[in-house]
Amino acid sequence: MASTVRVQTPLGQRALIITTLSVPLTGWTVHALALHRKLSAARRDPLTGLLGRDGYTARARQITDRYGHSALVVQVDLDHFKAINDGPGGHAAGDRVLATTAQRLTAWAGSRGAVGRLGGDEFAVAVRIGPARRELRLAQLTQMLAQPVQVEDDVLVDVAASVGAASPDVLGTTDLSVLQRAADAAMYAGKHTGRAVLAGPQHATVPSTNGRRPGRPGTHTLGRAA
Repeated sequence: MASTVRVQTPLGQRALIITTLSVPLTGWTVHALALHRKLSAARRDPLTGLLGRDGYTARARQITDRYGHSALVVQVDLDHFKAINDGPGGHAAGDRVLATTAQRLTAWAGSRGAVGRLGGDEFAVAVRIGPARRELRLAQLTQMLAQPVQVEDDVLVDVAASVGAASPDVLGTTDLSVLQRAADAAMYAGKHTGRAVLAGPQHATVPSTNGRRPGRPGTHTLGRAA
């Protein structure tokens, strides 16, 4: 049987003991909060504010597992981005295009979607869109991404993007790595066409590393959550 020992101490001493014991606890709380902020920041891309690879992978997996056949995974590459980045506006213009693209993808995906920047001018989206609305919504996305971007006062830059998408109902799996591989292959198949390509089973068999075509940035590492 457990026993309780009561120690009678003056009120002032008890207050001192409580204060002394709370100091280490407060220190650890502050440390934990600071660590949490650092981890949260590490999961976000500093330029666009989008999820980084790990954060996107975790959130996208939740969406595909939860919504099944109504989930959609989308891969996006900006077309001719190097020309913008190396053009008269330089990297500042390129950064503006990237930030604007991130805003457009976020608006399209909505508050319950997941949008990540995989690196460079490559983005990924996981969202709930049923089969009946899929074609229309993808067409809307390509139109949004093709709108010129204002990089300076009265200076507009023409932009375009290649879009590939994959869905569990077509591929028969909710495995995120398979969906991303197929979406990436579909995007490449429709490169520079101005239209989104929905992946079929043939796109899931294209050779890849971590869900992406060999040689693309980031193929050497996959989000930890995957």
